[in-house]
Amino acid sequence: MIDKSIIQRATECLQCEAAAIEALIPRLNDSFLHAVQAIRDCKGKIVVTGVGKSGHIGSKIAATLASTGTPAFFLNPLDAYHGDLGMVGSDDLVLAISYSGATEELLRFLPIIQAKQICIIGISGNDESLLARYSDIHLNIAVDHEADPLNLIPTASTTATLALGDALACALVEAKHFQPTDFAQLHPGGDLGRKLLAKVEDVMFTDNLPFLTPEMLMKEAIEIVTNGTLGIGIVLKNDQLVGIVTDGDIRRAMQRLGQSFFSTPVSEIMSCNPKTINRNAKIVEAGETMNHYSIHSLVVLNNSAKVCGVIDSFSCLPGTRFYH
Repeated sequence: MIDKSIIQRATECLQCEAAAIEALIPRLNDSFLHAVQAIRDCKGKIVVTGVGKSGHIGSKIAATLASTGTPAFFLNPLDAYHGDLGMVGSDDLVLAISYSGATEELLRFLPIIQAKQICIIGISGNDESLLARYSDIHLNIAVDHEADPLNLIPTASTTATLALGDALACALVEAKHFQPTDFAQLHPGGDLGRKLLAKVEDVMFTDNLPFLTPEMLMKEAIEIVTNGTLGIGIVLKNDQLVGIVTDGDIRRAMQRLGQSFFSTPVSEIMSCNPKTINRNAKIVEAGETMNHYSIHSLVVLNNSAKVCGVIDSFSCLPGTRFYH
């Protein structure tokens, strides 16, 4: 049995880190706004730098910025002394992280940046630190104490730094009017990128489509709909879409017509003016249309308004494989 004190300690850790994040909110002041503006207006890249745990957090912040449309990369100050300084251009901006604000390796790096007249945004827990003095803009992430029992391990402070980095990224999404499609362009291999960038033709069903005619009797039509496994029958007249027959249409008609159902023509059962979508539309558009009309599938048309497939709601879900 695990000692309850262990659970209590873990609870206190989470409470401490949550409090560290909450304490950042009153500090979202003019300095934060200036930092967002400076990053938004940067003509080059955001160079995030830090040592040790701050470096690990900085690497994640750089990745988050890059993924939300702000070009950024992480640079270890130690590497900068050995050739990587050439990665920093005059149009760049440096985001320097050190909780103490006194990390020697970082402080040796910053005067070189200053000499290049590059804007420095410093993140530390001390407004009077050397890092704060070197910075054009300083963001304070001070915490009352770390979350570990010894008050030594970077825990609450690194959590606060990470959260502030996320806050910068989220604020920049707003300031730059970053859209889901912009995100998708930067994440073409992910589920969201696939959902937002892929076209209807990439996921639509094209084989053995359940075609019906208006004159066909439901005795024959119901077999075609069943074998089609899509839950609909596509009604064509002279190769033009004139309606669909859904599972719901069939159930309601059977209940209404009884035994005469099987001798009833499709034209009396079908739903006219079915919802359609062009094969070149994005699958996210197909999903939005189906959600809006509370339907589970759409007939897909080509540029000549001819039926070329069917897309269902499952095909619009992230993670669904392509059929082509």
